[in-house]
Amino acid sequence: MESRIPPKTAALGVVKAQPPVSSDQAASNTSEISHEFRLANGRLARRLRQEKAENELGSGQFSALGVLYVHGPLTLTELSEFERVTPPSMTRTVKCLVDAGLVTRTDSAVDGRKIVLTTTDAAREMMTETRKRRDAWLVHRVAQLTPEQHRVLADATLIMKGLADS
Repeated sequence: MESRIPPKTAALGVVKAQPPVSSDQAASNTSEISHEFRLANGRLARRLRQEKAENELGSGQFSALGVLYVHGPLTLTELSEFERVTPPSMTRTVKCLVDAGLVTRTDSAVDGRKIVLTTTDAAREMMTETRKRRDAWLVHRVAQLTPEQHRVLADATLIMKGLADS
């Protein structure tokens, strides 16, 4: 895909003027960039998911466990909302995590009708190991980038956080 960033004139350090972009071209570029970004983001996420501690968990189970690991004890409804799945679906996921000894269920001290889900020591060890593996894989690749690529990646990270939080 062609970049819309105008090239700098090396000797003068100024930006060359570019012809104006029509709204149709801008919409097409936005659509292309969005598509390519989505594909690249998905591929990177899949690649990072490969770097995990040895376990038999499915991706949905691992994701739910990750939410509990990061956010601490949650109710089933709260966990379902984080994961954007229905409570009945999350019930099945949690049952597998409980059966695997990775999550415990306790009565809520605030509301006796609710159950609070908490990670076990084994789950926390698994998640810590996974985080170490993923960070090491990514650090190794990022370390190979040029200083300019580092700056672009830092800017893109802020943009991605904004998109994710929108």
